[in-house]
Amino acid sequence: MSDGALSQDEIDALLAGVDSSALGSPTPAPAAPAAVASGSEDERKAIQGFLSGTVDAQSSNLSMLTGKDATLRGPNVVPMTRDDLMAQLPDMVTGIKADFNSGFPGEHSFIFAEDTAKAIAALMNKEENIELDEMAMSVLGEVVSQMVGSQITALTDKTGNKSIAAVAPEAANVAKAVVAMPGGTFMCAIYQLGLGDGKTHQLWEILGSSVSSDIAQALNAKSSGAAAAAQPAFAGMDMGAMPNLSMGGMPAMGGMPAMGGMGMGGMPMGMGMGGASVQSVQFPNLMPQPTAQEQGNIGLIMDVFMEMTVELGRTRKLIKEILGMGEGTIIELDKLAGEPVDILVNHKLIAKGEVVVIDENFGVRVTEIVSPMERMSSEQ
Repeated sequence: MSDGALSQDEIDALLAGVDSSALGSPTPAPAAPAAVASGSEDERKAIQGFLSGTVDAQSSNLSMLTGKDATLRGPNVVPMTRDDLMAQLPDMVTGIKADFNSGFPGEHSFIFAEDTAKAIAALMNKEENIELDEMAMSVLGEVVSQMVGSQITALTDKTGNKSIAAVAPEAANVAKAVVAMPGGTFMCAIYQLGLGDGKTHQLWEILGSSVSSDIAQALNAKSSGAAAAAQPAFAGMDMGAMPNLSMGGMPAMGGMPAMGGMGMGGMPMGMGMGGASVQSVQFPNLMPQPTAQEQGNIGLIMDVFMEMTVELGRTRKLIKEILGMGEGTIIELDKLAGEPVDILVNHKLIAKGEVVVIDENFGVRVTEIVSPMERMSSEQ
């Protein structure tokens, strides 16, 4: 006859999230997310949600590259075939291949209408009536390279896949019938682009079926994993099936077992509903403290010279602009007047400061020491 105390098997079952009325039958684990079918509505929604989240960053990149207040809106993602897309394209287009070669390998490309390609290249080269020659193709390839880079950064963050990479973009201005497109059904993202010229330009992004399906599945798996992690530890436990037991001679209260008096191996659990003894956990200090030997080792390198650089600003120029420089050329930097300058040691940012004059020499007064987190982000 039982004395009212739980057996060791019942205790183990409760702690492991098992229904005590059927010991040995663990709570089923959450089901793995189902594979996303290629061309399905789930795939379309996942791709559209992801690409929509990158639009602000893409607009900033385009504004920086063109020198205009560029705005990218959308996209509207729809499953398409080659014939579907051909019906939307003008006769002449600029196609830019930027296939993913790792992470989510497969076909990936962008298509610009010819007038859109000319407008972007003209702004970047600061030329009017530009021809889509080799130089212009290189400029448009750089635009797509920046766009793909932003997407890879966002994908890495959302999926945890750090192996994502793409080939260098290759651009060509051709008749639409010549543009390489994936076979079968693929995902096409249609964007609206404003370049400050009063016109609305369209551009198309194409994701091959394997690429879009793999990306959608990874995005859904990540979100499902995050939702599962947010569930309480005993979410799968059938509380209604728990027996109305008493432990250590204490009667059960309100249908729930009172655990205050339960002991395991003679040790009190301290889990009672009333009068429980609760103590905070004392964690060890995680910050390493240098030993006397380590401090001595650091002393060995104290007289080593390191290069310190003060960086006023940076800019990017085309090769033809650099070759055209001469005396009197003014180079505009990316920092505003009065903005703190960067202080680097061995090309690593460590501090910020303001420029001062000491006698007849320039100097820098340190105004801010860069935190380790900022230092790590600047190196990425």
